[in-house]
Amino acid sequence: MKKIEAIIKPFKLDEVKDELNNVGVLGLTVTEVKGYGRQKGHTELYRGAEYAVDFLPKIKIELIILDELVKDVIEVIKSKAHTGRIGDGKIFISNIDEVIRIRTGESGKNAI
Repeated sequence: MKKIEAIIKPFKLDEVKDELNNVGVLGLTVTEVKGYGRQKGHTELYRGAEYAVDFLPKIKIELIILDELVKDVIEVIKSKAHTGRIGDGKIFISNIDEVIRIRTGESGKNAI
């Protein structure tokens, strides 16, 4: 099993979520986060004063999937979250040793 964490632009969430459902992803967790990468934020003008916006709004998607879905899930996120502009995001992949469903006590792939 793998854990996929993807940081994407907020307006791309619906496209990514819909396509993940189409490839068989049963559930995911979404968090509104703020951060910056190479773009280092930007400056804005407010009431004549310029100020820096260091942390940009992003969406973090987390999902646990079986190994056989990894390639499809990565391709979906890459294609649907892509804008070609700086700040499109990142994808992180981690190994998961065990998953346990609290309600039923099921473990492994049955718990996903």
